[in-house]
Amino acid sequence: MIDFIKTYSLDVMQFDKIVPIPLFHSRLRERGYNQSQFLAEEIANEYKIDLSLSNLARVRETQHQTLLSEKERWTNIRGAFRIKHPAESSGKNILIVDDLLTTGATASEAARALKDAGAKTVGVLTLAIAE
Repeated sequence: MIDFIKTYSLDVMQFDKIVPIPLFHSRLRERGYNQSQFLAEEIANEYKIDLSLSNLARVRETQHQTLLSEKERWTNIRGAFRIKHPAESSGKNILIVDDLLTTGATASEAARALKDAGAKTVGVLTLAIAE
């Protein structure tokens, strides 16, 4: 992802915070890691941007998006995120990092939660896009 940022001269320095898409606690326990967090940590370290790991929280378990149709994905993820400390996002430019973008439902819902908490702008960077 860092090579992509450099190759295409993406202006990641416009962001005040980097936020990985969180997993629900039971899924994190099953898997043992959050791949989006690993990606976000590398970008935050490379560009010295604040990494926020706990403000955006997945507050309910959702079905695996890969098993759902496009319409079902949007319904499934609705209301799945909450901002724990809105003041941390208020007026900030935030970059969401995720591993995979298919329909955009997850990133869109996370962005909505951040914007509702007062984020100034929200961008999304993903490792891959599925068709």
